[in-house]
Amino acid sequence: MRVLVLGGTGEARRLAGLLAGRRGVEAVTSLAGRVADPALPPGATRVGGFGGADGLAAWLDAERIGAVIDATHPFASAITASAVAAAGRAGVPLLVVRRPGWTEGPGDDWRRVPSLAEAAARLPGERVFLTVGRTDLAAFAGDARRFFLVRSVDPPGPPLPPRTLAVPGRGPFSVDGELALMREHRVDVLVTKDSGGAMTAAKLTAARRLGVPVVMVDRPPAPDAPTVGTVDEALTWLERQGCPSQNTRQNPT
Repeated sequence: MRVLVLGGTGEARRLAGLLAGRRGVEAVTSLAGRVADPALPPGATRVGGFGGADGLAAWLDAERIGAVIDATHPFASAITASAVAAAGRAGVPLLVVRRPGWTEGPGDDWRRVPSLAEAAARLPGERVFLTVGRTDLAAFAGDARRFFLVRSVDPPGPPLPPRTLAVPGRGPFSVDGELALMREHRVDVLVTKDSGGAMTAAKLTAARRLGVPVVMVDRPPAPDAPTVGTVDEALTWLERQGCPSQNTRQNPT
């Protein structure tokens, strides 16, 4: 059985690693190619787009893919929509893996907004820690009054706010590290997307401890497709589609 994993997340890498050891299954992980040095998963990979839903449907047919797992970022809504359409056209079962979002707790000061544009319009502070990804900074580019601390895996390109300091970083991050960074740059507001997961959650703990408000961008609408929250649930679903179970793992030689 051949499985296409639409990747770029920790869940996708873990899923590819678990499938790599199973006899009778071949997982191919597809990466968008937006990061110069991506963390590659085990097994076969491909980098780059498919040419929209039609191109992906043709690829699924040509490669005899038996199932598609969309484990992309929760905000990669365009990729997910294309995958749902392509799988439907090709007659291939598809499952979406979406980790649960973050939940506000005691001591948090979150202001939820529906979009990046709304986040830019409702900034409560003057020194902003902006952690929305390097391709989503245009909404803030016209703000010449505030200072923006921007963190991303690769250096961000224009358009950027005039007063921007870019720092590189790839999760997981520690609470102590986030506290030190936010104190050093006197951050008084954090802007982030509701990505969920533990890889980048330390900034939320740091914000709570420092009394820094968080502008939280809500996720796009959920896809019209079967969806689970964990890799283990995705494996169970794959086995129902005919994927060999774990007890068929090859013995080491």
